[in-house]
Amino acid sequence: MFILFFLVWVIFNGQLTAEIAIFGVVIAGAMYWFLCKFFNYSPRYDLFFLRKAPLLIKYLITLIMEILKANLVVFKMIYSAKYELEPAVVHFKTNLRSTFARVLLANSITLTPGTITVALTEDEYTVHCLDKELAEGISSSVFVKLLEKIEED
Repeated sequence: MFILFFLVWVIFNGQLTAEIAIFGVVIAGAMYWFLCKFFNYSPRYDLFFLRKAPLLIKYLITLIMEILKANLVVFKMIYSAKYELEPAVVHFKTNLRSTFARVLLANSITLTPGTITVALTEDEYTVHCLDKELAEGISSSVFVKLLEKIEED
């Protein structure tokens, strides 16, 4: 996070001189200290994200691909005169342990066209689907499998 703060400082300044770099290190250090002191942030989080970066990048790519596929499916559903939509509300549970993973799954479901996470209570999700076909396999989706891999130690 410190490096991210420093990079943002340099980007906003538009140039890199010795003075800007020194001042940026001080500002980034102060922001990082503030984050750790008042927001219960820890360098452990930085290490976690650094270790899990390849899986998180894979998750992001998978999310983008699923969004594109769902766009096509929803487009066909909406513009097909023969197809009659049957909305459904689905409840399911996951074995995800961390709040980070559960919230990421809920947001991924909502970002995917045709589905909206209505509620998340502990490990139980309530999802509204544009059509019951979209609800099939939601509890064991590719998102859940990747998040379970990310949670593995």
